[in-house]
Amino acid sequence: MNEVLVDIRNMSAGYDGNLALKEVSLQVFEQDFLGIIGPNGGGKTTLIKTILGLIKPVSGVITKNSALKENIGYMPQTNLIDTQFPILVAEVVESGLMAGKGLSTSEKKKKVQAVISEMGIETIVDKAIGELSGGQLQRTLLARAIVNDPVLLILDEPNAYVDKRFESRFYQLLQEINRRTAIMLVSHDIGTVISNVKNIACVNETLHYHSGTDVTGDWLEEHLACPFEVIAHGDVPHRVLKKH
Repeated sequence: MNEVLVDIRNMSAGYDGNLALKEVSLQVFEQDFLGIIGPNGGGKTTLIKTILGLIKPVSGVITKNSALKENIGYMPQTNLIDTQFPILVAEVVESGLMAGKGLSTSEKKKKVQAVISEMGIETIVDKAIGELSGGQLQRTLLARAIVNDPVLLILDEPNAYVDKRFESRFYQLLQEINRRTAIMLVSHDIGTVISNVKNIACVNETLHYHSGTDVTGDWLEEHLACPFEVIAHGDVPHRVLKKH
């Protein structure tokens, strides 16, 4: 049986006295691939920040497995990345090792080279991030997030990085990573989430967990407490939340 990595019980959290999350409970297990969906302002980012330790709960408890410690890989939204900053792809990936593990220089170099190869970005290691396409930037940031062998990988709106031509390969990479690492994926693209994750959590101030991905439109509307549209491209219908 897989162990619990993160155990959240009746947690409320927010900013400046305003609660973005109200008494939510959630468990994240080893080898889980959990999709987090919900409208803008519903509390998804607050949930991520509490797990990362960037904010403290107002009430309730969040417990992390000792195996997790601070070893969480994080891939932020693209609008948080300054693509004009003068840094090369190889340097971005290596920065994921700054938190340490006491590796020697040669060990760090070996790990960086291995993850660069896994992401297929060997030919762009000497490029500045401002020169990269969306898919190249996505793979570079994913490499940075996993180079330290995290126990849990958190991805915040990863589809914002890339066009649809690279999307299938990106999710193939995530499936491979999920063999060794638990994943939490935050996305508005409900159809893509349902097609790739193992379990779902709907976050809209409160949290509703669904084991598996066999959900109905009625269930989504009920727990998200908002309407959404269904847009089809290719063979997969994608449910997209309306603006609130």
